[in-house]
Amino acid sequence: MAYTAASASSPKENASASDARPRRVSHAKAIAAITLGNGLEFFDFTIYSFFATIIGKLYFPVEGQLAQLMLAVGTFGVGFIMRPVGGVVLGAYADRAGRKAAMSLTLWLMTLGSAIVAFAPTYAAIGLAAPVLVILARLIQGFALGGEIGASTSLLLEYGSDRTRGFYGSWQFVSQGLNTVVGSLLGVALAAMLSTHALESWGWRVPFVIGMAMGPIGVYIRRHLDETLSVPASSEEVQAIEVSAVARPLREIFGTHWGVIVTGVVTTIGGTAANYIVLFYLSTYAIKILHMPMSLALWASWTAAFVTAICSPFAGSLSDRHGRKRVLWISRALLIAAVYPAFMVINAVPTVPVLLAVVAGLGVLVAFTAVPNIVMLPEMFPREIRATGMSIVYCLGVSIFGGFAQFFATWLIQLSGNTLAPAWYLIGCGLVSLLPLPFIRETAGRPID
Repeated sequence: MAYTAASASSPKENASASDARPRRVSHAKAIAAITLGNGLEFFDFTIYSFFATIIGKLYFPVEGQLAQLMLAVGTFGVGFIMRPVGGVVLGAYADRAGRKAAMSLTLWLMTLGSAIVAFAPTYAAIGLAAPVLVILARLIQGFALGGEIGASTSLLLEYGSDRTRGFYGSWQFVSQGLNTVVGSLLGVALAAMLSTHALESWGWRVPFVIGMAMGPIGVYIRRHLDETLSVPASSEEVQAIEVSAVARPLREIFGTHWGVIVTGVVTTIGGTAANYIVLFYLSTYAIKILHMPMSLALWASWTAAFVTAICSPFAGSLSDRHGRKRVLWISRALLIAAVYPAFMVINAVPTVPVLLAVVAGLGVLVAFTAVPNIVMLPEMFPREIRATGMSIVYCLGVSIFGGFAQFFATWLIQLSGNTLAPAWYLIGCGLVSLLPLPFIRETAGRPID
């Protein structure tokens, strides 16, 4: 009967059905390819934070555990210094040579950075050259990720429609959450299976070797993506892109869209500070401040990342229905109100169940405040300069207030002697980030091209 009904349908209806089906499959594959590739890059970049305490001990042998931690997380932040540079150079490249070409290049650069960290001798072996190598690797990775974020987010949005861009763009944040889930699980497994001596001598290098091997996999996964930008027809034309062609989108962005840049950067501060404190720093905080073993403390990052990955598509869909600004405003206000009591609770009851419950709650709020923010940024720019504009705005906001969030939080604890000091940092960033929101136009449900 089902076969007869299908046969009875008109050729026009059959054609429509067959046309629709490949598009759905194509878009699902596109989201998977972009998300997996982006997640691989963020895995390479963020696993450093899970082993910051060990890296600080091996590469920055200064007196005092907090001082070692500050240097280690400061080096984590160094990678963010190059993000705006990578955003400008690789973002402009993505707006000229295409999203796919730029994303392949960023994967290879990220692989190089992971290889340097994976095989860098320690301070005991080569002295000052050891931290220099680590810093060089972080700079390369920061440059690469600065270009990746604009190209991949722009591509995700350009696959969506006016009513689904929030959902499509949310997968950018899903990929970041999933990479943190995998990285923290790997850290937990290594900490549980290896002795302290083995973990510090070679075990911490394993995730970087895995990250190094993931680069070619990401390039392979993305090879069949459809390009959403009109690009040069041949490789010779791509190679012929000159400095003037790269400078052109920069002149337009800073000449015509400077107001968007300022408001976008300030708005990004609140979401990125919360993201890097909740997803990455709280596990380190649990080790150093709450004195939990590493094998248990890393579950905090896993929990926060898992929750944000699950909630992000819902946050994107909600912003499609009710507007980016409304969802961002409400969730960020709730996060500002919740963060200080959250730090009070985990200090008053420093147990693993309480820590995981707190980070899970904060993770929900981080997802609902970060997703509409990251979706809104590329929507502010026309297609021809979208990757460049998105990269510049996002990387400027993230480079200082996200990349050095862990450093600032640790420094505030050392300066004040108050273990609740990281909450002050989040509250300050959150309040400042709300100031430009009334001046930003609503982009949900409206054409962007």
